[in-house]
Amino acid sequence: MGAVTEQLSGSQVRTRNAILAATASVIARNRTATLPDIAQAAGVGRTTVHRYFPDRDCLMTQTRADSIRMLDKAIREAATDQGPARDAMRRAIAAMASAGDRILFLFDDPAVMRDVPPAEQPNEDLVLDLIRRGQEEGVFTSDLSVEWIEHTLFALVHWACRDANAGTLPRHAVVPTIIRTFEGGCGS
Repeated sequence: MGAVTEQLSGSQVRTRNAILAATASVIARNRTATLPDIAQAAGVGRTTVHRYFPDRDCLMTQTRADSIRMLDKAIREAATDQGPARDAMRRAIAAMASAGDRILFLFDDPAVMRDVPPAEQPNEDLVLDLIRRGQEEGVFTSDLSVEWIEHTLFALVHWACRDANAGTLPRHAVVPTIIRTFEGGCGS
């Protein structure tokens, strides 16, 4: 049932999605979390988790795929191709920060993404295009490569979300902190 969502009822889809979201959130905070920890966070019993995902490996694989989809969706919905590059980047940063648990799930442990083929990795094209456009508009410095700026952006998002989970950065300060640091270092 873990891979065939078309045959699920509406409530089953919601339950499955709740389990996937809880998995990303719980694992982002504790890599050794148990299935009962995940079930509790999802508001379901352990047997319900097993009904949708027969084992931990399946759950982790499906959470990885779902997290990549959610991150890609968040960036797409930020409409990075619309409006001035500075505004579009601020929307992209807010969108990425809202997917913080998904980012931490995917990238805190290198093993999670190790065997993912390039075609199934998160799509970077929208962010790269936005950075190029920002350089052309004079918003982002042109003496740094597009790739370097992208790596800087993702590092800032990753660490801000990590600090928020650790309680060292208030959640309401995540987006403004990333924007301030990014624009201060990569702005022109």
